[in-house]
Formats: sequence, C-alpha cells, structure tokens
Amino acid sequence: MRTIADAKQNQAAGITPWLVTKVNALPTFKLFVQFVDGTEGIVDMAKFLNRDCGVFKALRDTTAFMSVHVEGGAVTWENELDLAPDRMHSELQKGDTYVMQ
Repeated sequence: MRTIADAKQNQAAGITPWLVTKVNALPTFKLFVQFVDGTEGIVDMAKFLNRDCGVFKALRDTTAFMSVHVEGGAVTWENELDLAPDRMHSELQKGDTYVMQ
C-alpha cells in the first residue's frame, strides 16, 4: 500500500519530506524506497539502465545494483553514484511506481 504524505503538513512541521529512510533492491532493476514523511513506492530503473546512462552503466551488473543503500537521505551505490531523492519523492506522490527514463 502506497502512503502519500501531506506536503503542507510536512512544511509546517519543518520536515524535509524527500529524505530517504529505507531502500531495498528488487528483481529486474527496481527499488522499494521509503521517505521520512511516509511516502513510499517502487522506482523502476530498468529502462534508464538499458539506455546509454553514463556512469550508471555500472549498475547493469546485478551485484552492483543490489549493493544499494541509504546515505545522507539519498539512494546510493559505490563510486559515489546516487539518485536525486526529491525527484523520486515527487514522482511517487503521483503514483505507486516511478519509471525512470
């Protein structure tokens, strides 16, 4: 079940809603992501990783992809690879799954 947080309540409480608190790698290059405000959902990176994605090419390796963790409120991998948490949060406010292009 997806949780959507109220942006106005977060702002009033002084919460930065897009800080990631939990990430789990899932099969076929997907991530389950949960944010400090309770927003959660699936980030599908398969299409993104299948195109010419520069430094992220290393994540085409399943072992590398599965090494995902949270660091400083962001989804992070080795070699300083990370994803913009504010974009993921915004997209997951719209639906259960964010398909990265």
